[in-house]
Amino acid sequence: MNISAARRTAYAGSALWTVCAVFAALTAAVTALPPHRTWGVLAAVGYAVLALVSAATVRSAPPPVAPAASAVPAAPGAACRAGPPTRRQRRHRWLTGRLPLVGCALTALLPLLVLAFTDSAQEEVHVVDRAGARLLAHGTPYLGPDQLSGADYTAYNPYLPGMALFGVPRQLLGLDARFGFAAVFLLTFALSLRIAGLRATGGGPGAPGSVGRRTLLLTASPLIALPLAVGGDDLPVLGLLCLGLALAGRHGSAAAGRSGLVLGVACTLKATAWPALPVVAALLAVRAGRPAVLRLAGGAAPALAVGLALPVLVDGAGLAANAIRYPLGLAEAASPAAAPLPGRLLAALGPAGQLCAVVALVLAALLIGGSLLPLPPRDAGGAALRLALGLLVAMALLPASRFGYAVYPAVLALWAYWRNLDARRLEPGSGRRPPTARRPAEPWGEAAHPDREPEPRPHRQPLTGPHADRDERLPAPAGRHRDVRPRDRTPLPTR
Repeated sequence: MNISAARRTAYAGSALWTVCAVFAALTAAVTALPPHRTWGVLAAVGYAVLALVSAATVRSAPPPVAPAASAVPAAPGAACRAGPPTRRQRRHRWLTGRLPLVGCALTALLPLLVLAFTDSAQEEVHVVDRAGARLLAHGTPYLGPDQLSGADYTAYNPYLPGMALFGVPRQLLGLDARFGFAAVFLLTFALSLRIAGLRATGGGPGAPGSVGRRTLLLTASPLIALPLAVGGDDLPVLGLLCLGLALAGRHGSAAAGRSGLVLGVACTLKATAWPALPVVAALLAVRAGRPAVLRLAGGAAPALAVGLALPVLVDGAGLAANAIRYPLGLAEAASPAAAPLPGRLLAALGPAGQLCAVVALVLAALLIGGSLLPLPPRDAGGAALRLALGLLVAMALLPASRFGYAVYPAVLALWAYWRNLDARRLEPGSGRRPPTARRPAEPWGEAAHPDREPEPRPHRQPLTGPHADRDERLPAPAGRHRDVRPRDRTPLPTR
C-alpha cells in the first residue's frame, strides 16, 4: 500500500468513526431507555477518540521511498527483498493494528462492564435470567396459562427453551445473560469467518482482512456494540447462523451434519433461526444431493429433540402460551415492541388487522420458501443473502416487531460480502493462490536430489574462428537462466 492509499484509508476510517460518534450521541439524546442512554454517552466518547487516533495515523505513516535512479533492474524471477522496517514503520503498524481492539474495548466492552456493574440492562436480560431461575427450580422456563392470566408482559418468556440456559450463570456465578450472549457471538462469528476460508493477508490480528480484525471491527460498530452492551438476545442466534452457513458451504460428508447440529442449537434459542434450515437444505441439495440433506436433518434432530421436543412433553401449554401466542400478538398482554412497521400497524387495527398480519407473514414465508426450489442458492454467500432477505421480510410483517431485528439481515449481508470477496480473490486467474496451492521452491542442483539421475548435459563443440578466445555462452539447463562463463575462468554473475 502506497502512502496515498494509506492516507485515504485512514481518512475514511476517521470519517466512519465520526459517523458512529454522531449516531451514539443521537441515541443518548433521544432514547427513553436508561441502558441505551448510558451506552450512547460512553460510546460517543469512544468513537470520538477513535476518529482522532485514526486521523493521527496519517502523520505517523512512513514517507514513500523513491527508487534510486541508478538501481539495476533485478533478473527475471528474482525475488525483491525489502529491508527491515524502520522504527517509524513499526510504530505505524502497531498503532493501526491495535485500533480495532481499542475500538471494541471502548465502545462495547467498557459500556458492558459499566452497565453490568450498575445492574442496568434492557428487559430481555431480566426475562432470560428469570427463565434460568425457573428452569433450575421447576424444570421449565415458562409460567403456565393459569399463572399468566391477568399478568403484564414482564411475566411472559417469548423465547424457546434453549435461551433459558443463558440465565443459569446468574444463579450460579452472579453473571447476567449478557456475558453469555457476547461470548457465544464472538466465538461463533470468528469461527464462521475462519471456516468460510478467510485468511490473514499479513499475519496477526492487525492484518487487513484477517479474521480477528474483521470480528473486532464489527463488534466495535454500533450494529453490535449497542446490543452487546445493553443485552441483545439476538447475538448468539446470529453467531450460530453464520457458523452453520459456513459449515454448510464446505465440502465433505461431515460438514453437513455439523451444520445441522449448529443450526439445531440455534433453533432451540429463538424462532428467528428456523428459516435457516430450509435455506441450508436447498444449498446442500444443489451442492451434494439428497444424502447431504439427510445428514443435515440427522445433525439437527438431537438438538431439536432435547431443546424442543422434551420441553413440549414437560410443559407444552406453557411453551405455546409464551413462545407462540405472545409473539404473534394472541396473548392477553401486548408486547412492548411497537416499531411502526407494516405488521405492527396492521395488528393495531383490531382482530381483523391481527389476522391480516399473520396471513401476510405466512404468505411471505411460503413465497420465499417456494423460491428455493427453482432458484436455490449456489454457495454459502448466496444462502446468507437469501436468509437475510427472508428475515428482513419477517421483521417487517411480524405483529410484534422492533428495529433491533435489523441486525440479522445487516450482519448476514456483511458476512456474505466478506465471504464472497475472499472467494473471488482466491479464484484461479485472480493473481492469488490459496495457501494450500503454494508449493515450496525446489532447491537447485543435483545434490538436493541424490536419488534422481543427473540430467544429460548438452555436448559443447569447441569454438573455432577468429574469436575463439572470447567468452562462450553455454546453453541453459531446464528451469535456469543461461550462464555466461568465460573460457577457463570463474562464472560471471547472471543478470
